[in-house]
Amino acid sequence: MERYLIAGLGNPGRQYAGNRHNIGFQATDYIARLYGISLNKRRFRATFGEGAIIGKRVVLAQPQTFMNESGQAVAPLVRWFKVPLDHLIVIYDDLDLELGQVRVRPEGGSGGHNGLKSIIAMLKSQAFCRVRIGIGRPSAGDPADYVLNDFDRDQQPVIAAAHQRVDEVLRTLLEQGVHEAMNLYNGQPLFPL
Repeated sequence: MERYLIAGLGNPGRQYAGNRHNIGFQATDYIARLYGISLNKRRFRATFGEGAIIGKRVVLAQPQTFMNESGQAVAPLVRWFKVPLDHLIVIYDDLDLELGQVRVRPEGGSGGHNGLKSIIAMLKSQAFCRVRIGIGRPSAGDPADYVLNDFDRDQQPVIAAAHQRVDEVLRTLLEQGVHEAMNLYNGQPLFPL
């Protein structure tokens, strides 16, 4: 049975754990807890674990390379586990989406995201699925500083809801495919009106 590789992006180290830039790690931590997948293996400059989500075999991974070199971990994992690129799902932060908004894309450019840029360069392909989680853009100041700051306390309920939405998106991706996930979730409000 083919595996899926689900890679959440972030920076390794406790000092970065709560950062906006680390929402990919935070989401994969949530998914790991939800499905009882232990992220206890270390290889290819990544921490990862193997398990199942809705009966599909998955490898849940977090590159330990720092964001800008994520491809140095993701590409070897893709090769080692013989994951077809249409079974690679990358979860990461997006400045251009409002806080907590979750959007799915089947492929495309990096959108200026350095982690994604590294993965595209190492795979020599843009043909893999992305799950983007909005962190909002600062009204003033340097976006590079903003992404390396933690979420505010009052933003935590939105982030928790975004993690639940990522789970819904992943289950739809695994069961019905990327286009159904896009139809169901792109543009959907996080909290029903």
